[in-house]
Amino acid sequence: MCARVLVAEDDEKQAEVLRLYLESEGHTVVLAPDGRAALDEARRERPDLLVLDVMMPKVDGLDVCRILRGESDVAVLMLTARATEDDLLLGLDLGADDYLTKPYSPRELMARVRTLLRRTATRSEPPDTALRAGALRLDPVRHEVSVGGRPVETTPGEFQLLETLIRQPGRVFTRRQLLELTRGDDRFVSTRIIDVHVLNLRKKLEPDPQSPVYLRTVFGVGYKLTADDDT
Repeated sequence: MCARVLVAEDDEKQAEVLRLYLESEGHTVVLAPDGRAALDEARRERPDLLVLDVMMPKVDGLDVCRILRGESDVAVLMLTARATEDDLLLGLDLGADDYLTKPYSPRELMARVRTLLRRTATRSEPPDTALRAGALRLDPVRHEVSVGGRPVETTPGEFQLLETLIRQPGRVFTRRQLLELTRGDDRFVSTRIIDVHVLNLRKKLEPDPQSPVYLRTVFGVGYKLTADDDT
């Protein structure tokens, strides 16, 4: 898992040691020798991880953490020589994700880095909210439809109808049920609008609209949605 790592450490020798270890695992490293530079680099580089020494000139590490936490969700691993519980809790309260007390071994630091990057990678991935039927995919949160990976543009009415069907694949809905589920108790709207939506969706989704594999008619009843490999 390669990442962009900003190391804010005023001890030049220690900073170079950290750079070597981080680069040996494939990370891209930027060094900042003081708190002001750390803020500037964090805003410019938008790193995945900030390794932050608490005792920094110009702006100390606690203030750097507090300021950045108000601007971004960058993962922060704090390095501190302050070993009291109150000092450590203060860093965590300000938004640090983890801390390491000096002196530390580089191997331990790299283990913490790997753990943090795994954690933040999982956190940064949005949950998959998509509904699927075969190659058909509908995401109600992002309001996206695709079939076989191909994006499909739908009207709001078409999207609402398709979402209703894909939430219960295989279930047969009457036109009146679909109308009530998508339009509410609107007695002034004809059930024919459902037929129009289905016709348009078939043109957009089906390989052959005349022989639909997704939006199927159940004669004398209504419609159902099936996966393309269903019988």
